[in-house]
Amino acid sequence: MTDQPTRFGLQRLLQERLGKLGEAIYAACAGAVAIAISGLAAYLLRQPLLFPSLGPTVFLFFETPLTPQASPRNTLIGHGVALLAGYVSLAIFGLLAAPSVLESGMTPPRIGAAALSILITMALLILFSSPHPPAGATTLIVSLGFLTTPTQLAAMAAGVVLLTVVGWLMNRLLGVPVPVWSAET
Repeated sequence: MTDQPTRFGLQRLLQERLGKLGEAIYAACAGAVAIAISGLAAYLLRQPLLFPSLGPTVFLFFETPLTPQASPRNTLIGHGVALLAGYVSLAIFGLLAAPSVLESGMTPPRIGAAALSILITMALLILFSSPHPPAGATTLIVSLGFLTTPTQLAAMAAGVVLLTVVGWLMNRLLGVPVPVWSAET
């Protein structure tokens, strides 16, 4: 039995011909294209559609595309819960209008908001059977005050949807049978 994930389409062809190098080429190139598309949309729309936690999300999409963590379901639920948890945490600690941690430094309310946002995100994703580790970064982006307004959060949500669609389409077009919604657990 092998510990290598099952590969399909171009992903498999590159792996068979080039081994680990082929896997790296597939994941890195597909990930770069998906991020570039998201970045171009962010540039054209002048909205934060591209943010740090989409990096690990795109890694999941192209390195382990058939896992539950990379499924559209877990991606959308994960980041959605994270955005809401971060915002609720800001509200609870009175930080909705506060400057980010980079501007004001780490304060006890900011520590509380960050810890609460992780608590809520992790608990709900476990309860919903929707693991998506990059959501932990999304909730911290919000609770640490980097992107906090409803407009910014809506743009982040749109960015998650865009990247999920792009990643799904790219994998499908390249022969990887990613699930339409949910991977088998």
